[in-house]
Amino acid sequence: MSVPDVEGAVAAAFSEEWGQVVATLIRVTGDWDLAEECAQDAFAQALDRWRRDGIPRRPGAWLTTTARNRALDVLRREAVGAAKLREVAVLGRDEGSYDPEYDGDDSGVQDDRLRLVFTCCHPALPIEARVALTLRTLAGLTTAEIARAFLVPEATMAQRLVRAKKKIRNAGIPYRVPPAHLLPERTTGVLGVVYLLFNEGYAATSGAELVRTNLCAEAIRLARVLAHLMPDEPEVLGLLALLLLHDARRGTRVDAAGELVTLEEQDRTAWDRAEVDEGADLLETALRRGRPGPYQIQAAIAACHTTALTAEETDWADIAALYGELERFVPSAVVRLNRAVAVGMAQHPDAGLELVAGLERSGDLADYHLLPATRADLLRRSGRTAEAALAYEHALELVENAAERRFLERRLAECRSA
Repeated sequence: MSVPDVEGAVAAAFSEEWGQVVATLIRVTGDWDLAEECAQDAFAQALDRWRRDGIPRRPGAWLTTTARNRALDVLRREAVGAAKLREVAVLGRDEGSYDPEYDGDDSGVQDDRLRLVFTCCHPALPIEARVALTLRTLAGLTTAEIARAFLVPEATMAQRLVRAKKKIRNAGIPYRVPPAHLLPERTTGVLGVVYLLFNEGYAATSGAELVRTNLCAEAIRLARVLAHLMPDEPEVLGLLALLLLHDARRGTRVDAAGELVTLEEQDRTAWDRAEVDEGADLLETALRRGRPGPYQIQAAIAACHTTALTAEETDWADIAALYGELERFVPSAVVRLNRAVAVGMAQHPDAGLELVAGLERSGDLADYHLLPATRADLLRRSGRTAEAALAYEHALELVENAAERRFLERRLAECRSA
């Protein structure tokens, strides 16, 4: 079998199986670092073994078994004891996603990945650590990717992850979905995990591809499980609605050549109408609960876009108002930047530019490429192409994703030739 075929199969398996392998190993060993180390070793072995023996029929089972065997070897060398070895041996009875002989919690949720999410989101951990740890262990994002998602230095994020794992170990935080009466206190952190997981898939912070489909699918899968688990929580329904409304447009965000396509240029007839309809229904159900929250508001913003038959029919005034409401719940610079875009589209680019200028003076988004990119787009729309070109140049100094870089380069060329 050729090297490219095997490398592609291993990459696909990583996207689909990493979280399951790590989550299962954490359950049976209780050692987060060992689980990640053994999973990494299994994927490394796959590159050689699959080239020699062929790609297995069930890659996930092969990877889980290989990682289990590696864990057994490590535990034997460290003489952890027969009890721990018996725990690891449980994997030998079922190499799938659920061990029917395991009864570690009373939630009825038979999914190690969801157990992992709730463990990471224990209230004893700071909210940033909860989200970051789950993105690292469940989705396999690198420390650098998570750091960019949080707009913090990589070294800071690395220390945050180390401290979170140590806290789980020292505090004896259980690996389980909590009982129903404890679910509400975990909801915010869990929803934040799923939201950032989807965001990283929908607009990758780095790499050649803008969209990482596997992360989007994993986030939606987890959101559906949460909605089933907590059907009366409007923010859970709001989050699922938000993800579906965004995901409905995913296939039109890049063209056949992998180039970014802006929202106003996307083929709206190619949007997934089933996802749009499901998202709209979920949003309506959530809003009827009478307890608005940030995910419901963001879903309402997404609905404004997906229900407009053409870009020109988009109700930007309504979107600007919704962003103003969102800022009450999430007083962040990124929300203010999005509101600046909406104001610029609803009124005049100069109105948006005034808000952008305030953000620039604050310095809150100094390293965020979308700040100068937004300024550039508003300047371009107002006909100030020379100034727009300078702003695009600044954005290009900060952008990490290859597809976004090529888009900004195209816009820069347009401004220079105007």
